[in-house]
Amino acid sequence: MATFLRPLSYQYPWLYNTISRVSALAVGGEKRFRSLCLEGIKINSDSKILDLCCGSGQTTQFLVQKSSQVTGLDASPKAIERAKIGVPQANYVNALAEKTPFPEQEFDLVHSSVALHEMETEQLREIIKEVYRILKPGGLFAFIDLHKPTNFLLWPSLATFMWLFETETAWELLETDVIDELKNLGFNECQQKLYAGGSLQVIQAKK
Repeated sequence: MATFLRPLSYQYPWLYNTISRVSALAVGGEKRFRSLCLEGIKINSDSKILDLCCGSGQTTQFLVQKSSQVTGLDASPKAIERAKIGVPQANYVNALAEKTPFPEQEFDLVHSSVALHEMETEQLREIIKEVYRILKPGGLFAFIDLHKPTNFLLWPSLATFMWLFETETAWELLETDVIDELKNLGFNECQQKLYAGGSLQVIQAKK
């Protein structure tokens, strides 16, 4: 069923947005969901921020309220065009997350929202390497994504969602120790917080 519903969710933005809003209710709504991985991070109006795998700009719209120097990057030209229309305050780049066109030490913060579960394990490692390269010393990589539930009552709903809309890479992420991957590739001061019965993880890692 994933091969049927997944393309539809990307083809029709209203369907994707509805799914996102319903899922966000588990943590108190979309606004809180989009801001979870930014909690405790000092962001100035001139902080250089990259919204990695920005999609149609669902979180970019929150980031531009905090900084005037936000860049959204996504591999999908269609998503970038939608983001430009919806959130024109940001700059946008159409590129792969593991091969960005940015120089070294470009950003104060690299942010990603429920995108890393789309990546195969080796691709995820390449993305982490690239994020490390483009972050300034002391810069932060902050993201929110799926996690294996710590509350077994959450397993049925998460599993159903993944069977309908996700691929095998999402299941792989549930078995991946992301903190360990980050530390192996150079990050330190890695902090992880779990939400929604452990089905969501927020990680902040410093270069």
